[in-house]
Amino acid sequence: MRGKSLPHGGFKACPCFSFVPTNTRFMLRELPGDLEGLSTMWTADEIARLCYEHYGSKLPKQGKPEPNREWTLLAAVVKIQPTADQACDHSDGRVQVTKEVVSMGTGTKCIGQSKMRKSGDILNDSHAEVIARRSFQRYLLHQLHLAAALKEDSIFLPGSQRGLWKLRPDLLFVFFSSHTPCGDASIIPMLEFEDQPCCPVSRDWASNPSVETSDNLEAPEDKRKCEDPESPVTKKMRLEPRTPGGTAHRQSFGSQERGPNPPDVSSSNLTAEELASVTGMTPSGAQVVDVYRTGAKCVPGEAGDSGQPGAAYHRVGLLRVKPGRGDRTRSMSCSDKLARWNILGCQGALLMHFLEEPIYLSAVVIGKCPYSQEAMQRALIRRCQNVSALPEGFGVQEVKIQQSDLLFEQSRRAVQTRKADSPGRLVPCGAAISWSAVPEQPLDVTANGFPQGTTKKGIGRLQARSRISKVELFRSFQKLLSSISEDKWPDSLRKWQQRPAKSFFIQQWGSQGVAGHSYEEAAACLRHRVSCSRCRCPPAIHGRRS
Repeated sequence: MRGKSLPHGGFKACPCFSFVPTNTRFMLRELPGDLEGLSTMWTADEIARLCYEHYGSKLPKQGKPEPNREWTLLAAVVKIQPTADQACDHSDGRVQVTKEVVSMGTGTKCIGQSKMRKSGDILNDSHAEVIARRSFQRYLLHQLHLAAALKEDSIFLPGSQRGLWKLRPDLLFVFFSSHTPCGDASIIPMLEFEDQPCCPVSRDWASNPSVETSDNLEAPEDKRKCEDPESPVTKKMRLEPRTPGGTAHRQSFGSQERGPNPPDVSSSNLTAEELASVTGMTPSGAQVVDVYRTGAKCVPGEAGDSGQPGAAYHRVGLLRVKPGRGDRTRSMSCSDKLARWNILGCQGALLMHFLEEPIYLSAVVIGKCPYSQEAMQRALIRRCQNVSALPEGFGVQEVKIQQSDLLFEQSRRAVQTRKADSPGRLVPCGAAISWSAVPEQPLDVTANGFPQGTTKKGIGRLQARSRISKVELFRSFQKLLSSISEDKWPDSLRKWQQRPAKSFFIQQWGSQGVAGHSYEEAAACLRHRVSCSRCRCPPAIHGRRS
């Protein structure tokens, strides 16, 4: 796969995914020539519409938001391939393609670290993007079973080495999310002519952030509302003209607040949008008055957010964990996870035993929501370029990123519009739905990491496991192994055939991994970036399955 060198800005912010000087050029893996045509045979709106229709027709009422009271997020993986009948191709030579949703997930929650279990029978992270990716892994396991055990038609073809498989050359996968991923990709500058979705952060709070953890229960809730770009408490701020000194005054909730002085950026080489976020001006002269906030917190050991009012509130490019209410989580933000998948692939370590190359996403499509192309490029691609010495087949992908103009009907913004002035508080849906294109039990509805309806007494039983939990995906992997004769196992697994299942499970999902395995070598590159920076990141950034 040929590389393409791209220049980019050099914002040095994150110890694991950091920027380099502007004159540095690096190699990105792009689509091979035979797939470039496929990538132009669909539009962002077509992908979004297909996913919304699938959500309405294939997913059950159970697990969906309660009308006019709850909202949720949606994510999916869509398979793109040429039509079987090439006679139907366009007269201009373009290839017609079929688009099929192969996995889907909804959800907005993740559990706190005190609820995590070593047994792997709970879903730590139930954000829609993570549910969709784990559902995709279930689909890939089924497709491998079709190819390796049943010798039936599949997305996989035999590879060049014993026991290994490769993806059909005419396929690609597009990832869809109804909203910008939480974390770095959600830190987006707001211009003066936009509706302002964030309450101004007072200087008192900026200098005393401990107020967030006070005993006043309304303070954290009010802060979350202010940081949510679609919160009902948001109001449009009346912006006054800039003063000669270069500062701006803005009015909100009946009071005026002086904007912060922009920080010194003389030592940084920033992209246009990153420069705008700290200087307060875009190249066109529009004033940047604030940033869309992310609730994701900087990982322990990181240089944290400044907390300053306005556009300087966040630092970009940092690793972040998802927020928790009281009990802090250990789940990395969806921006960080998508960046990791863009290096290690979406298949995970178990499936990599059977594959010649990782399975990458060719494109990411975002639904209608606050969005920045520059922030998405930064979060998913640009901050990853310093991960070097990757084994053959791995690399930072030049993933195509687009936005649709179609709004998800059960997004917070859409529900708020329908709800209008109706009484009652709007809350995120507590359930998560997983759907995979598999023949047996494709659906899985969970709450708090367990199948919906699970009681405390039932935890630990077989029925209390999600089908996309770590332990259940491992059981599916075991079934795949048992359906293949040992002489056809890949070499990386043959040395483990005498090991008990528990030992192998610990090696795959624990802290050690399989020595010499290409996935583990690639993951070690990420671990090296963390260890070199002495950053105490949660295990998820080290390449472990999430």
